Amino acid sequence: MGYGIQLEAWGKYALFSRPEMKTERVSYDVITPSAARGLIEAVYWHPGMKWQIDQIYVCNPIRFTNIRRNEVSQKISASNVRSVMNGKNEPLYINTSEAIQQRASLVLTNVRYIITAHFEITDKAAAADNPQKFYAMTCERLKAGKTFMQPYFGCREFPANVKLFEDDLPPCDETLTGTRELGYMLYDMDYSDPKDIRPTFFRATLKDGLLDLEDCGVVS
Repeated sequence: MGYGIQLEAWGKYALFSRPEMKTERVSYDVITPSAARGLIEAVYWHPGMKWQIDQIYVCNPIRFTNIRRNEVSQKISASNVRSVMNGKNEPLYINTSEAIQQRASLVLTNVRYIITAHFEITDKAAAADNPQKFYAMTCERLKAGKTFMQPYFGCREFPANVKLFEDDLPPCDETLTGTRELGYMLYDMDYSDPKDIRPTFFRATLKDGLLDLEDCGVVS
């Protein structure tokens, strides 16, 4: 196992969309491991390191609220971009006044998590790269409030606050005591084959507010 850190993340809203909900967006009960990894990578990422989420501790009660948001019903495809790059004369934009649509979302509110993660050195690390260097840079950036990009909870309009966590875990909220089965949850995307990128899932169990991912039985 590589060097580990603990990160505290909190915010007003969060939306970790369930893929089985097609029309309207519905959030998972807690942050997904891939979203948690995204928070850390927003602080510090390097091709010579790979972040792995070990545990997620839920600090606040799990509460939902309904909101409505304006979205667009289309996106610019890669094939259209390639066509324009090859000389085809056609507009390359989305007219939001024509493509706009309103969608309802069931989102989490007032979330706070303590995320335990570690990183491992990859084969893309340079000769001068080492775990001590990456660990020190990550901690320094967290303490100084520096990020590569704005961390967010599932959607960019739901920004997340992050900081290094160096204390003991707080007591479990009374609403989270005991064992709660959360069902199958998205773990991450498998990019081992770029031509066949697949989602992976695991059966999530929350025990006294703790989601342990070190041996969670990931399935494709």
